[in-house]
Amino acid sequence: MRITIKYEASWQNSFLDGSNNEPLPKNGRNFVGSMTTMKSDGNFIRRAIGKDTVMGILNRLIGDQRKLYQARQSPNYYFKDIEEELTDSDIINRSKISNAEVVYIRNISGNEDQNSFTGMIKATDPAFTSIFSSQLWSVLQLELNDVLKFINDPSYTINNSDSFDPLSVINQLKLLNSLKAIDVSEEVEVTLDFLKLKYSDVDYKLTAKGQITPITFYCSALYLQIERLKNKNNEHDLLPILTDRGGLSGISKRGFTEKDFMARYTTGKKKLIWGNPYLLKEKRKGEGEVTSLLTKANGTLEIQLNISQEKAQQLKDMIEAAGVSSFYLGKKGLAYVDSLRI
Repeated sequence: MRITIKYEASWQNSFLDGSNNEPLPKNGRNFVGSMTTMKSDGNFIRRAIGKDTVMGILNRLIGDQRKLYQARQSPNYYFKDIEEELTDSDIINRSKISNAEVVYIRNISGNEDQNSFTGMIKATDPAFTSIFSSQLWSVLQLELNDVLKFINDPSYTINNSDSFDPLSVINQLKLLNSLKAIDVSEEVEVTLDFLKLKYSDVDYKLTAKGQITPITFYCSALYLQIERLKNKNNEHDLLPILTDRGGLSGISKRGFTEKDFMARYTTGKKKLIWGNPYLLKEKRKGEGEVTSLLTKANGTLEIQLNISQEKAQQLKDMIEAAGVSSFYLGKKGLAYVDSLRI
């Protein structure tokens, strides 16, 4: 028996982790199509037509709309014997990429914009209007050499009376975050060893070249300054500016997250983004920067079933009785049975 299926605009990518061949996790499969998650290996997922796709089509054609793994678990699974005999050589896919385009995909659960915020800025927050505010945030204005000295010398004094607000702080953090990684040697190495001993629960990661980013020292220095201000004759009450865990909102000892920092100092909630262009930019050796886009394909799929004439006639009758005129092939796209021969 030969079933010929024609399809158009079938998406050749997937945006969810996991597999259709297993039960859904409690909270569903994770969306891995955001521009952030796609940077991780394996999250730009390409899909090709294979045996599972074919079995899903056959079940759909006879009116079975269950997930393929559910149908397979059924004691009276109609295609049990057929599936055991089906091989890759019985599946002939003649496809042609119709286009590779930028497609804007929407995540229904909503992701948070990493670099935006909503509402009005709370410039009068105690973190920026207290008597110690200048001493705290001035750490971010030190030169790198001075930050290293500040970390290693508890008596180091910062003479600065500048005023700060949420925007000036986050802009300074972003500026420091753009500084290039530096070698771990001499005073840098001594300082890093001190921090590792001081904050043993923090994983001070190095780059692939064994370097460290300066922002790490600045963020750790902020936490050291908090301790020193607390211990300064107990004259400063820093509780109003700290989180329940005793830290600075959006700032860890290794870096910062803009959305979490601004969430505390604005009147609105974190800004949600509901979609993004589906593309991946990566650098490949010998090729330079390569951009991968979502692809769509048109083509013809032939399924050759090595079954008896009686079984073939039964299957044909079931397909005609179900009356499935069109269906999805893979992700999106339109497919239909072009011919069915016994």
